[in-house]
Amino acid sequence: MGLLEGKRILVTGVLTDKSIGFHVARVAQEQGAEVVLTAYPRPTLTERTARRLPSGPDAVPPVLELDVTNAAELDALAGNLRDVGFDRLDGVMHAIAFAPQTALGGNFLETGWDDVATAVHASTYSLKSLTMACLPLMKEGGSIVGLDFDASKAWPVYDWMGVAKAGLESCTRYLAKYLGPQGIRVNLVAAGPLATMAAKSIPGFEGTVEMWREAAPLGWDTRDGDPTARACVALLSDWFPATTGAIIHVDGGIHAVGGPPS
Repeated sequence: MGLLEGKRILVTGVLTDKSIGFHVARVAQEQGAEVVLTAYPRPTLTERTARRLPSGPDAVPPVLELDVTNAAELDALAGNLRDVGFDRLDGVMHAIAFAPQTALGGNFLETGWDDVATAVHASTYSLKSLTMACLPLMKEGGSIVGLDFDASKAWPVYDWMGVAKAGLESCTRYLAKYLGPQGIRVNLVAAGPLATMAAKSIPGFEGTVEMWREAAPLGWDTRDGDPTARACVALLSDWFPATTGAIIHVDGGIHAVGGPPS
C-alpha cells in the first residue's frame, strides 16, 4: 500500500518532465494518489507532459488552467475541481515561483518596486492565496507543501527571489499557526538547485550548481528530482501528522556546512 493510497492531491508547476512538480506528481501516483494538475501559462504543454506520468497517455490527470495571481481564477478553483470530480483535496503541492529577469542576476540594487512586487506576489503571497482557494475542499489531516530555496543566506544572483523565498518561509509559519486548529499542516521542502526550465533562466545559475556539487557533503545531482519529490510526498502523506511550519532540507547537506570548501 502506497503512502498516498486513496488520497487526492493537487500539484502545481508542471511544465516539463524536468519540473519538480512533475516529479512530485509522478511519485504521488506511484504511491497511490489521484492527481489533478494546474497549469500556467501553457496548459497544452502541461497536458502533453502529463502523458508521461505513470498513469500513461490514456489516463492523463485533469489539467486546470490557473494563474495564482488572478483572484477570479482562484475564486473559481474549488468549483472547477468539483467539475472534474475532485470534491475533496487531501493535499496541495505549491511549486510556483517567478521573478522578472531584472530582479535576478546581480541587479538587486537597481530593481524597481513593480518587479519586486511581481516576484513577491507570484512566489510568496501565492502560497496563501492558493491555500485559501483550496481550503473549502480540505478536511482535517490535509497537507500543504511548498518548494523553497534556503533563504537564510544571500545566494549569488538569486537577489529578490531570495527575498521572496524568505517571505515564503515566514508565510508558511503563519499559515501553520492559523490552519493548525483545523488539522491542516503547512510545510516547505528546501531543495538544492535542480535543472528545471525556471532555474536555467536565472543568470549565473551554473556557478551556483558548481559550488553546490563541491560543497554538499552528500554530493548533488541537478538532474535528479527524485529525492526532492520523495520528501514532498512524505509530507503530503499521513507520516508527518505532528509536523507543521517546518522546512525540510533536501540539498545534499549544504545547509549544514555553509559554503564551498576553502
